[in-house]
Amino acid sequence: METEDFAADAALFARMRAMWQDADPMPADLVDRMVATVAVEDLSREYAMLTLVEASELSAVRGETDTATLQFTDGTTSILVHVSATEEGTRRIDGWVDAAALAIRLSQGEREWTTEPGEHGRFAFEDVPRGASRLRLIVRAGDGDMRDFQTPQFEV
Repeated sequence: METEDFAADAALFARMRAMWQDADPMPADLVDRMVATVAVEDLSREYAMLTLVEASELSAVRGETDTATLQFTDGTTSILVHVSATEEGTRRIDGWVDAAALAIRLSQGEREWTTEPGEHGRFAFEDVPRGASRLRLIVRAGDGDMRDFQTPQFEV
């Protein structure tokens, strides 16, 4: 009896599916649009947009220090980062985040530094060696939810 019930249910569902396909067909590009939407959401979470804002053109005149200012954003949170060389050959990273940051980490491969955000979202890392780096933050969104924000790798 169960096999007959299963067959009857399957036939009913097939007729219902055919009726809805005739009455309200799925747009031909729906699957492609959904895949693209999910991919964009994942990219904006994984890789924030990197924009080179400013490079100090006066560094050659004023000395041998090199500096760069970078801006990262995912459309919700923005970070401004200023990287400057120190006399010891390491780097100092000063940053500002426009969201309520609960944790800020700078990583280079296996090495990691942690700092607390100050007033107005300001943070800094000192004595950072040259190399590919990435910032990772835990931020509180406007609705109170916690989310992870990370920049793409950038050279310091």
